[in-house]
Amino acid sequence: MKLKIPSPLHHTHANAEAGEDDNAPAREDADSAAVTGLASRIAYLQRRFSDSSDIVYHTFAAPTGLACALIYIKGMIDTSMLEELVLRTLTDIDPGTTSGELCAMLFDRKELPIAMQTISLSLPEVERGLLDGRPALMVEGERRMLQLSLYDANQRAISEPPNESVIRGPREAFIEGLETNLTLMRKRLKTYRFTVESMHFGRETHTAVALVYLSGVCKPELLAEARRRLSAIDIDGVLGSSYLEEFIEDNPNSPFPQMQYTERPDVACAALLEGRFVLVVDGTPIVILAPVTLFMLMQSAEDYYQRYIAATWIRIIRYVFLLISILLPSFYIAITTFHPDIIPERLLVTVAAARENVPFPALLEAFLMELSFEALREASLRIPKVIGQAVSIIGALIIGTAAVQAGIVSASMVIIVSMTGIASFIIPHYDLGLAFRLIRFPIMILAGMFGLFGIACGMILLYFHLIELRSFGMAYLEPLTPRNKNDLKDVFVRTPWWAMKSNPSFSDASRRRSNGRQWATHQDEEE
Repeated sequence: MKLKIPSPLHHTHANAEAGEDDNAPAREDADSAAVTGLASRIAYLQRRFSDSSDIVYHTFAAPTGLACALIYIKGMIDTSMLEELVLRTLTDIDPGTTSGELCAMLFDRKELPIAMQTISLSLPEVERGLLDGRPALMVEGERRMLQLSLYDANQRAISEPPNESVIRGPREAFIEGLETNLTLMRKRLKTYRFTVESMHFGRETHTAVALVYLSGVCKPELLAEARRRLSAIDIDGVLGSSYLEEFIEDNPNSPFPQMQYTERPDVACAALLEGRFVLVVDGTPIVILAPVTLFMLMQSAEDYYQRYIAATWIRIIRYVFLLISILLPSFYIAITTFHPDIIPERLLVTVAAARENVPFPALLEAFLMELSFEALREASLRIPKVIGQAVSIIGALIIGTAAVQAGIVSASMVIIVSMTGIASFIIPHYDLGLAFRLIRFPIMILAGMFGLFGIACGMILLYFHLIELRSFGMAYLEPLTPRNKNDLKDVFVRTPWWAMKSNPSFSDASRRRSNGRQWATHQDEEE
């Protein structure tokens, strides 16, 4: 049975006519501290939220006869808890209770059966609390106002990560709730070093953001730089983690990502153990990890759940196919255009026969096929998942076959582009793969203009660009450039856990991560 609202005086919404006149904008800028009295406070909030019909102003008389007001936003609070924990408690008050005793019960002793209650003295604080889903309780004659934690999250359940699936690892992924995401990390890192710094961004959205790190592991200089960059952000709204990423990255005009994102709590916790920090943004299931290097972006969570020999083999394949995804079309263009003499004679005859009826040069032919493949890939991402895979596979087969039969492209070019597309899918980080897909086109142009010399020039320019990149001061190609022998053990090979005895150099390298296989050492000594 639902509890009835006790002794209502009136029950209105934010678009009520009360308090609305031509001088409302001027009064909105007035000092809110001067607003006293229950009716004046309600009028102030009505002016602030003049166009919002979902804000409820419920005024009623307590059994003591004292006028009260309960203000909340519909849909953001648990109304059943509001009735059971707030209104029922106020209804059960002894009518003989004095006004002073009622205020002492609510504001001094906080006897409402709600875990989190905050006392506020300013209306702007109440306004921010309402927008965060905290209803406000006001009492006539009492300067203090009570904000109650009755937020109804309405968030989806924790599910498997859709984009970073593994075979042996955990099956949990971040969701859109900030507190839930912090809990997913904290339950994995049960240590007093786990530190959370809360902040808000967006003049209109007031989006909650958490800066997470392990104190004593993450270097103070790195944290100071992160706070400095974050404190300089001024934007009207933050609706995702990518908003912050573009503000705080070192080189915003580079196609290469200088921060890592993940939807897996175990990956975020691994970054914290390495001495990096994590940015968790409310409302998005993706968190940001920084600093990052190119080689970190080439690693997958699966690498650390497989045996190190198998993981090393997969990493080597990954780097080989990275080069294939960048250079294979360019090599084909350069060899067929400028250097056919380096092709074996029998293969040269096959390639020449395939290209005999093709009316376009190799460069234009490659561009047509690459652009078609990119269009199919983008289409498969935008259309419904049920038919997306069919479009990407069947579409590629149909277009490739039709293009060869029509004599627009050669069969060898279809094979080259298909191999390039498969190679690009092996790159674990989507943004990094997209950057290399973009780089592929200017290198193809250089190959079409200057042959192998153009490819060499393009790769040199790419290398110069990469060595100039920084991620919060850390070199993008570290530990290769500058060279760091201690950190090379987890780049091209995956060293076993018992051999990773120290933290990376960008964190507190003096901290030991592992003492190795001591039982095996002791056994050898005994023998």
